[in-house]
Parts: sequence; C-alpha cells; structure tokens
Amino acid sequence: MEVINTLGRRKTAVARIYMKEGKGNVTINNKDYKVYFDIPTLQYKINQPFAITDTVGQYDVKVNVDGGGITGQVEAIRLAISRALVKINEDYKTLLKKEGLMTRDPRMVERKKPGQKKARKKFQFSKR
Repeated sequence: MEVINTLGRRKTAVARIYMKEGKGNVTINNKDYKVYFDIPTLQYKINQPFAITDTVGQYDVKVNVDGGGITGQVEAIRLAISRALVKINEDYKTLLKKEGLMTRDPRMVERKKPGQKKARKKFQFSKR
C-alpha cells in the first residue's frame, strides 16, 4: 500500500495527513499525539474514525497541522483521517457519514465591521 495524502480543515486550522499501513502510530508535528494533545477528549476524537471502522492499530499517520486552536486542529485531523479511510475502502463512507465525520464544518468567525467594537457588538450608545 502506498502513502495516502489527504487534507482536513476546520475554522482556520489546516491538517495534512500521510497515512500508510503500520502499527497505529500517530505523529503530529513530529510529536506523539498523546504529547501534542494531552486532553483525553481530544485523543478520543483522533481515534474516533479508526474505532468506527474497526481499523485501530492498522495504519501509521503522520500529520502536519497549522493554524487555529487545539479543538479546531483536532477536528481538522479527524476529517483528514476519515477522508483517508474512505480512499482506502469506499464502504467506510456510510459508517463515517452516519457519525458526521465526513462533513466539513463550514462555520467560520464572522468578520469585524467598521464602526463597531466586534462583529455584532456595538460601541456604547450615549443619548446625552
């Protein structure tokens, strides 16, 4: 099996992954994923596509992730892993789609407007 390259995005985070057959090692920016994401919830999100498709420990994943916060980065990685698994086997698409892992979350930060404090918040109004 050759190396499979996919991309995942969430907010401003971009994750590029390289997946190949192996022992289940996940490396994020040259660190183990348990060191990079020390919160158990985030570690669960990375393993979620593998758990749903019963492929835990079958693939090595090398990730380059950039931008955003830790939650955005984890969800970008999760989307990229899901896309890579679908490239390997098309039958996984129905399982992953049912769990909502094949959808790119389109929500982005709304831009700040001129004459306002933030995107929707206004400056304090004084009548007198």
